[in-house]
Amino acid sequence: MMVAEPPIQGANSTDAEVHPLIEDLFSLAGKTAVVVGGGGVLAGEIAMGLAGAGADIVIADLNAGQAERHAQAICDLGRKGLACQADVTRKADIQAVLDATLASFGSVDILLNAAGINSGTSFFEIEETEWDRIINVDLRSVFLACQVFGKAMVEAGKGGSIINISSASSDPPLSKVFTYSVAKGGVNQITKFLAREFAPHRVRVNAIQPGFFPAEQNRKLLTEERVASIMNHTPMSRFGAPSELIGAAVYLASDKASSFVTGSIMRVDGGFGAMTI
Repeated sequence: MMVAEPPIQGANSTDAEVHPLIEDLFSLAGKTAVVVGGGGVLAGEIAMGLAGAGADIVIADLNAGQAERHAQAICDLGRKGLACQADVTRKADIQAVLDATLASFGSVDILLNAAGINSGTSFFEIEETEWDRIINVDLRSVFLACQVFGKAMVEAGKGGSIINISSASSDPPLSKVFTYSVAKGGVNQITKFLAREFAPHRVRVNAIQPGFFPAEQNRKLLTEERVASIMNHTPMSRFGAPSELIGAAVYLASDKASSFVTGSIMRVDGGFGAMTI
């Protein structure tokens, strides 16, 4: 039996070339992605990853300064970046982001819904104002963005990819984050419902379900006791790094690599969802 071997690299070669098939599968060149809540740590990192794969990026966030900083970082990578200050719980603001996107780039191909806030208030202490605020940011924004941008994708007739950010707390629910868990459970349902509705139009709808990625919104909840509990339930025994969400996002954004993937909730959680006792 003879085993074929690859050709010998040049004496000064240190890196193997990426196979053209891989570049073709995961390239987002010529695509425009809108990242709702893109001023945040995790969403900002994903936005950079999408740009690294070739996409031009629109950062929509309530914090104008954060949106501008992330958009500038996109430009520093050699891609086009646009910052839009927006309250993503208001349909008029989301429509304005769509209008700005179409005016600047001509189309929208990818939507990432990543706006999110959290609170550790115990159930009997939750005020209606807190409930409304979390539901509005974490769930209403997804509904509105999918409605506005989904309609634009369907009417354009070119297909597209919508990626929602779910959570390990969406199913089963985690302790101490009642409203957040309810909202993220709703995100899962929006994802699966719209996957069915939009499939005839070649618009795919999926979600990424992160495990524990420390960020400003959840850091105050990570007491020593809670961290120990999380680690005991995470086979990889560590928190996730923001960059570890990029691969899943690029895969789901690509209309070649994930062309037959819709309605999926993709776990990126170090095995958290595989544990029972």
